[in-house]
Amino acid sequence: MAALHLTKWLTRRVFGAGLRAGGVGLCGRRYSVPAGPAGSYDDLHRRSLAEPEQFWDEVGRVVEWHKPYERVLDDSRQPFTQWYTGGLLNTCHNAVDRHVAAGRGDQLAVIHDSPITGSLSSLTFSQLQEATARLAGGLARLGVTRGDTVLIYMPMVAEAVVAMLAVTRLGAAHSLVFGGFAAPELATRISHLQPRVVLAASCGVEPSRHVEYKPILDQAIELATHKPQHCVLLQREGLPQATLTPGRDHDWQELVATSSPHDAVPVPSDHPCYILYTSGTTGQPKGVVRPTGGHAAVLTWTMQAIYGINTGEVWWAASDLGWIVGHSYICYAPLLAGVTTVVYEGKPVGTPDPGQFFRVVAQHGVSGMFTAPTALRSILQKDPDGVYSRAHDISSLRSLFVAGEPLDHETRVWAEGAFGTPVLDNWWQTETGFAITAHCVGLGMTQRPPRGASGKAFMGFDVRVLREDGSEAGVGELGRLACRLPLPPGFMSTLYRAPDRFTDTYFTKFPGYYDTMDAGVVDAQGYVGVRARDDDVINVAGHRLSTLALEEAMLVHPRVVSAAVVGLPDQLKGEVPLGLFVVDGEIGEEEADEVGREVVQTVREQVGPVAAFRLAVPVPGLPRTRSGKTARKSIKDLACEKHIKVGPTVENPAVYLAILAALRRYGIALNAPDPQMPS
Repeated sequence: MAALHLTKWLTRRVFGAGLRAGGVGLCGRRYSVPAGPAGSYDDLHRRSLAEPEQFWDEVGRVVEWHKPYERVLDDSRQPFTQWYTGGLLNTCHNAVDRHVAAGRGDQLAVIHDSPITGSLSSLTFSQLQEATARLAGGLARLGVTRGDTVLIYMPMVAEAVVAMLAVTRLGAAHSLVFGGFAAPELATRISHLQPRVVLAASCGVEPSRHVEYKPILDQAIELATHKPQHCVLLQREGLPQATLTPGRDHDWQELVATSSPHDAVPVPSDHPCYILYTSGTTGQPKGVVRPTGGHAAVLTWTMQAIYGINTGEVWWAASDLGWIVGHSYICYAPLLAGVTTVVYEGKPVGTPDPGQFFRVVAQHGVSGMFTAPTALRSILQKDPDGVYSRAHDISSLRSLFVAGEPLDHETRVWAEGAFGTPVLDNWWQTETGFAITAHCVGLGMTQRPPRGASGKAFMGFDVRVLREDGSEAGVGELGRLACRLPLPPGFMSTLYRAPDRFTDTYFTKFPGYYDTMDAGVVDAQGYVGVRARDDDVINVAGHRLSTLALEEAMLVHPRVVSAAVVGLPDQLKGEVPLGLFVVDGEIGEEEADEVGREVVQTVREQVGPVAAFRLAVPVPGLPRTRSGKTARKSIKDLACEKHIKVGPTVENPAVYLAILAALRRYGIALNAPDPQMPS
């Protein structure tokens, strides 16, 4: 077992000294995290749409307000809906201070588990309060005040969570960028965000190397049109240290040690909590703005309502803080609900073995877990017989939730056996901040969902399937998934510095609806099945086919462990599908060709000849982003001989060269230019 330690910058003090072990809330009463609305799923969902003000008022009471809100809903400026208007609150206070005041200061708040560095550490709520208050004090010394922006450029360490909370404690808004993000893309975000301060770490750790962040940050600042006034560097103990730039850079540990704690600053409900840049940021950044009040209230309630996790239990979202899952369910939701959160620095496999997910669950007594289907597939590929899962007692785990991309049936079946728990899909986006559809364990949804379903619409989401002309599709008919306005609290309030783009991007195609840009179906019981991004739906001779359905059919073949389908232009049929597949183990070209022919036959048997599926190309791997999504658009562009620039979030960019070679061997993409790799 890795040695238990606390990071150097926190061990300089005796934590919790002078902090209340128990206490009263802002209104002079002792409190715990309230439960929120009670009832069955069907009743609560009906109420959330029919009686929105009464329903969301009950949700709003799960957090503590410095000043009560005067009005629950102001829908006079759609789509710029405002919730809890007139109210003042602070996210960090609700995520940290109120738990200490409630007598839970000694409860673990954050567990940092890093098999990649061989370290394990933890923070109680009292220690977290001390850490965030002192970092906030240091940031205040550097001039950060309410309304400022701060950029965070850090790996998966506990201090990244501290940084997020410290910024919100001051009433500023943070934007967290993946540690190791390339300098040009980081420069784009610095220029657009215009942060007063950048919080960074000396380095990140990958399975085969250290990634020094300071040279990347220096280059990004040189390229950016905006120059931050200050940078604060966390020097990671036992790892490469950064050389500080005099006059601009500050040592994190020294800043914290010499700063006084700062109180939480109340902000209005619609004040930005954070800005998170999402897909499409190259060239023109798209920063999702999260409003403070609705975000804090709804996320607190979802921990119990959706995931069935109660105050004091241990929760693990195996994601990255740079994604929306990391923001919502590594940092904010669990801490707001008084739940212990696990921050994991490692991979599902290879750091050092495929048993790490099971080891973490067993070691920390995890009750609920969230990950991406790709992470499960990577474990399945390395441990199909469940040898590693059987080596650990994971009986504490009640449910395993997945999102980020569609969950194929084979992976679900394997994971349910390996983890000994239901595997429940849910669907959401950076823009929404929490699930649009889910299987709400905490609201009594105990029936196993139908195959391919991502659950039913969560509270406040009125999900419809629309045809291209805006008319509503029939039951089971594939179409565009859209949500009727108004949208629930916690949904993005706008795009940063781009309100017109906010309206044009999401609310113009279907007036009165939020356009999710995803395609799917709704069955007679209200279960929603997300099939693909709408531009991933293939139109073969007038038949709209889901890429997921074709990929699942490919995975039926016993040798195929991963698959991706894209549509290629066809003069006769409009589009025809191209399937790429990865097999288990080593395989020669002749055998791979034979498997490809078998895959084509398998798809024809599973889907039918209507799919016109004739191209199945074996490849050594598929391009995946850090969140586990397959980069289908770039695969399609490559196959269509378009120039592609490989995005900085793709974890294995070299696989594009192998894919291009495989396509050329099959007579596809013969004139495609070589991919432009990330810098």
